[in-house]
Amino acid sequence: MITAMHLLIYSDDAAATRTFLRDVLLLESVSVSAQSGEPDEASVDDWLIFAAGPCEVAVHPTHAEGVGATYESPKHHSISLMCDDLADTMAELAGRGAVFTGEAQDLGWGLAVTLQVPGAEDMLLYQPRHATAYAKGLRA
Repeated sequence: MITAMHLLIYSDDAAATRTFLRDVLLLESVSVSAQSGEPDEASVDDWLIFAAGPCEVAVHPTHAEGVGATYESPKHHSISLMCDDLADTMAELAGRGAVFTGEAQDLGWGLAVTLQVPGAEDMLLYQPRHATAYAKGLRA
């Protein structure tokens, strides 16, 4: 049975991306090289795996037609971060060095902004207005 989801971020500067995840997003981590029972005081140069907390997966079509609009997207994966209050979260993250591309936007399904991730692709940070599934967990 599936016990969790493992997400990968491919980065041109892994140490910078790991530093961002650790120091800006405050994600806890374990080191792949840590021995069982040893304290895990890994550096960003180690191969770190970060705790991501609750997660949900949505499947979007690569082609859709709506009222007055057509949506096209190549097949790809995307990582978004969700929050309860976008303005508060942006201020908190900016205080720890986060940089945002543009201003927050109302996209209907949520309030969103693009968060720059050093060494990697940007992530969407958003306050959802849609129903969320992350509290449901996995079926037994």
